[in-house]
Amino acid sequence: MKKIKDSGIIKGLVYAIVGIITYPGLNIINSLKICGTEHLQNLPKKKVLFVSNHQTYFADVIAFIHIFCAVKWRKQNKLGIPYYLLWPFTKIKYVAAEETMNSSLLTKFFTLAGALTVKRTWNEGGKEIRRGLDPSDTRKIFKALDDNWVITFPQGTTKAFAPGRKGTAHIIKQTKPIVIPVVIKGFSRAFNKKGLVIKRRGTPLQVTFKAPLNINFDDSTEAILAQVMDAIEQSKAFMPVIPKQTVTT
Repeated sequence: MKKIKDSGIIKGLVYAIVGIITYPGLNIINSLKICGTEHLQNLPKKKVLFVSNHQTYFADVIAFIHIFCAVKWRKQNKLGIPYYLLWPFTKIKYVAAEETMNSSLLTKFFTLAGALTVKRTWNEGGKEIRRGLDPSDTRKIFKALDDNWVITFPQGTTKAFAPGRKGTAHIIKQTKPIVIPVVIKGFSRAFNKKGLVIKRRGTPLQVTFKAPLNINFDDSTEAILAQVMDAIEQSKAFMPVIPKQTVTT
């Protein structure tokens, strides 16, 4: 199974199939705006870590794969006609919860697109008991960065402004990759939680790639994580202010 997952030919076929099916939902039924692809054009093909906020299980990653493939065909801030699926860029891995990827035949199929399955949390009686990456999962991500771009979601949840997890900062500190922050908007309004069903048409979707972070790898994991959370606009500084309601008598 591992050899199949690591096959560029198999991944290319999966990208083509999934890409053709999902392209209309991203760029026709809804409206995808892409910013900052100039930060991707001269990146090496390995040791690049994309850190992003998270709004759906799959639509976010699918959008990234479309964009990365388009950029490798020298497109700037747009998808255009998806001929890039004829020869897609496949040196991409993404971090996903093991329980999510094993939930159905469809999600198992998506693992062929480069999923790095991790046991990030487990539940007992509906309550989350453990947080943080298992050491074997961390090593899996270390190894993936040696030869790929890796997409990770530091919050590990689709809930906005959830706290980040130190595992991401630990990976950054240990592997010293190029870290590209990404901010996505609109996906939770356009798609269901899994990101496979369109629930609202005509939704503006936005994916913004920022310049690589200037990280001091000698900083503490707490400091690095705080820098990442600010960059993906999920820290307390970016939380919307809810006006206080005045009570009249």
